[in-house]
Amino acid sequence: MKLLSLTAVELGKKIKARQVTAEEAVREALCAIEQKEAQVHSFVTVDQEGAIKRAREVQKGIANGSLTSPLAGVPVAIKDNLCTQGMLTTCGSNMLHNFIPTYTAQAVRNLERAGAVILGKTNMDEFAMGSTTETSAFGATKNPWNLDHVPGGSSGGSCAAVAAEEVPYALGSDTGGSIRQPSAFCGVTGLKPTYGTVSRYGLIAYGSSLDQVGPIAKDVTDCAAVLEVLASHDQKDSTSMKREDTDFTAALKDDVRGMRIGIPRDYLGDGLEDDVKTAVLAAADALKQQGAMVEQFDLRLVEYAIPAYYVIAAAEASSNLERYDGVKYGYRAQDDQGLHQMYKKTRSQGFGAEVKRRIMLGSFVLSSGYYDAYYLKALRTKALIKQAFDEAFEKYDLILGPVAPAPAPKLGESLCDPLKMYLGDIYTVSVNLAGLPAISVPCGVDAKGLPIGLQLIGDCFQEKKIIQAAYAYQQIRRYQRSPLAQRGEII
Repeated sequence: MKLLSLTAVELGKKIKARQVTAEEAVREALCAIEQKEAQVHSFVTVDQEGAIKRAREVQKGIANGSLTSPLAGVPVAIKDNLCTQGMLTTCGSNMLHNFIPTYTAQAVRNLERAGAVILGKTNMDEFAMGSTTETSAFGATKNPWNLDHVPGGSSGGSCAAVAAEEVPYALGSDTGGSIRQPSAFCGVTGLKPTYGTVSRYGLIAYGSSLDQVGPIAKDVTDCAAVLEVLASHDQKDSTSMKREDTDFTAALKDDVRGMRIGIPRDYLGDGLEDDVKTAVLAAADALKQQGAMVEQFDLRLVEYAIPAYYVIAAAEASSNLERYDGVKYGYRAQDDQGLHQMYKKTRSQGFGAEVKRRIMLGSFVLSSGYYDAYYLKALRTKALIKQAFDEAFEKYDLILGPVAPAPAPKLGESLCDPLKMYLGDIYTVSVNLAGLPAISVPCGVDAKGLPIGLQLIGDCFQEKKIIQAAYAYQQIRRYQRSPLAQRGEII
């Protein structure tokens, strides 16, 4: 069996048992990247020399007992909006094409302390704005299940790298579904933690009240193990929460007896493809057969989630991206006509179309004439959506539904119709607006053989419940490798 067909935890056990070295695992991953990248394009940067050097250092730590984490020596890929000291961090944008940070994101530092070996940085939608990984300034990533289709976004590079078995696990960020949706499209597992569980220090901001870092892996066991390492209180992040219940692997129990699961009727209505609906309801029935209580209910305000999310996210994006002016770092337009012309040309040339669209929308809703009509109204809607979830969780332990209305579209289809692309986030954005934890697990394939994702949503700080239910489901439906991973060669 190839090392990269193992899960991250399985590979970590082999390294710890000295059946294989960290360097051997890293070299196999680098070989897989070399073989597959020309077609998949999951990575923006690969640090071959640094990874091998780091693997040797980690191996010494494992040997002398200073590194005991189950992830010690296991290679990992990092989404390219998480700062890494001394390593190019582009955020998928020409604006940061030459940006090398002087510090490392806290989430990445936590992994490094556990003995993880960073292979490189993965491709993404520019500044995490997009749902297909096609808005990247460095070219689109392809779906390992079918190279004519998108991997989803914005964490498409991380999800495709895991699905193609270039790397055992990866980090992503989730602003409105950017971990869960590409995980569903690529047939892998992605976990978005409760807001504040993982430090945002060093995560290049898109929507500060919505962004959250999380793991992407083959299965729930890996995600739980990675989240245990990531979760920590960080004084450098004012939104970081101090939590005591971070032993997430303790929730890996094959038992959902008595668990109350609600399915919003609003999630099963118009716009949901039949194959997706069938797969999701089959997964719900499987959990019911294991002893869970499953029923449908009405979740209010679902139709308002998309407009509220895009108003708030765009407003925060316009504020966060104001710092990119060509003065201190990143791209600078060559201009001799003065400071303001340099600002204008730098932003015109450095940002892509989707980023400009959201900056303009955000600036509009924050302007004096429209602030009350749009932005404040969106904030009030956000509060009502959170209230609706609070009422649902008084009755249910979990909420179950689809991740996306349809499987992965073909390359080029979504960019032709941005509004349709935005509507594809209808089942995921509410989780970010309410700050809830949620997980995406594979639950089937459609008639074309493309993966379908099941979403489990928990109340704030209830990651253990969604991990337990997802783990129980994955005991029934084992991980299915992508065609590219199965063949071990370019398709």
